[in-house]
Amino acid sequence: MDTVTEPPDFRPKRNTPLLTTAPIKAAKRAPRAPKVLPVEPTKPSALQIILDCLEDSKAEEVTTIDLLGKTSIADHMVIASGRSDRHVGAVADQIVSKLRDEGHGNAKVEGLPLCEWVLIDAGDIIVHVFKPDIRSFYNLEKMWGGDRPEEAVRR
Repeated sequence: MDTVTEPPDFRPKRNTPLLTTAPIKAAKRAPRAPKVLPVEPTKPSALQIILDCLEDSKAEEVTTIDLLGKTSIADHMVIASGRSDRHVGAVADQIVSKLRDEGHGNAKVEGLPLCEWVLIDAGDIIVHVFKPDIRSFYNLEKMWGGDRPEEAVRR
């Protein structure tokens, strides 16, 4: 005949505390390797994209003028020359499309039909692409202080 055994009693006995105050020894574990988070590639700045486009498209006499503290319209002005109407238009098109592709918004463009002087407003950066004779006539570097001697810049 089978005997029926009762399950063991898991209730605490009287006068036995539910929680012990004895220190718990930490189990020794192997040190964990640090978590490696995936690194997103940094997005190049709009100024760097513009300068790279000007270099790739063989623009001539590229000048960058820092406008911080001079005006609130932009932080930088980039001035470059193209060899012909077609070259000026191609340089401007490449800059606008590259800025759009890299996620820097849609730049506003003026002067593209004639391509003698194309102005690109990319927010904090203004880009002027000139034909050489038009560039020398307007001389924006002198107006914005791009060709000032070192002594005048230091103040």
